[in-house]
Amino acid sequence: MKRKNEFKRPQLLLLFMLLVLSGTAGHRLFAQNQGTSTRPPTAQPSPSPTPRREEIPADSDEVVKVETNLTNLFFTAADKNKRFVSNLKPEDIRVLEDGQLQTIFTFQQNVDLPLSIAILIDTSASEERTLPDEKIAARAFLEDVIRASKDEAAILSFTGETTLEQGFTGSIDRLRRAIDRVEFVPPSGYIGGGVVVNGTPPISGTNQNLAGSTAIWDAVWATSEELMSASAEHSRRAIILLTDGVDTSSNMKMHEAIERAQKADALIYAIGIGDRYSFNVEESSLRKIAEQTGGRAYFPRHEKDLSDAFIQIQKDLREQYLVAYSP
Repeated sequence: MKRKNEFKRPQLLLLFMLLVLSGTAGHRLFAQNQGTSTRPPTAQPSPSPTPRREEIPADSDEVVKVETNLTNLFFTAADKNKRFVSNLKPEDIRVLEDGQLQTIFTFQQNVDLPLSIAILIDTSASEERTLPDEKIAARAFLEDVIRASKDEAAILSFTGETTLEQGFTGSIDRLRRAIDRVEFVPPSGYIGGGVVVNGTPPISGTNQNLAGSTAIWDAVWATSEELMSASAEHSRRAIILLTDGVDTSSNMKMHEAIERAQKADALIYAIGIGDRYSFNVEESSLRKIAEQTGGRAYFPRHEKDLSDAFIQIQKDLREQYLVAYSP
């Protein structure tokens, strides 16, 4: 990843939900007191003690071990119209691990989780027409979602390489300025509509190739590896990916990007957007990367659709349930 100025889970089945987000926490509590007790020597050997019922007095020096292993599951529930279901009860939920029904110790709705969000924006030629609307929607989303004392967000742009415009921060002003800096930079010889003609020599062959290409999976992998893994602990991590889904130059495969996002506990919300007049939107790949990381894919065709997608993402990230059980 390039910085601005040179920055380069047992198998679980949870019924009655469409979306499973998981996290595991194991806590081992260990208490030990050690002491010795000596008795003064006696002239005659002590008789064998009479067997008695085993008791552990409060002041015993015996070691006591307590071990707990809790698995936490975060998830959202939605109906067939993708509306958040906010009235689930514990009896509505069943957790199975390796086919065995588990006892749920905790069930609660979480609407106030801290968020770590990375907005990853494709600035290749396919986004030339839609980029202004993307920036407006992203800016409005952050202004509605980010709480400076609790949440954090980062802004990245990419073509054939990934640029960190702004690292994680809770400052809305910094995030606004970072979004404002995101722009489409045409490759040498670009005349519009994705057409590049020969004649104008590029500054360098490498820069020309990078500016004229799209490395989506590289961008997702780098964001997960270098950014999300270092985000705040105990936060809900998400990558919002704005792109047409057409990868032309990644070194990483899509499954590698998915695995790295999963390892970073990052959901991917894919917004499939681009110039549909001159380019196609690759919906299947965007659905796959979103679904396999616990996110969703959206394919807006109008400005309102784009705004609605961000509103739904905000609900998904805030309105979650937590169940905890001990396997």
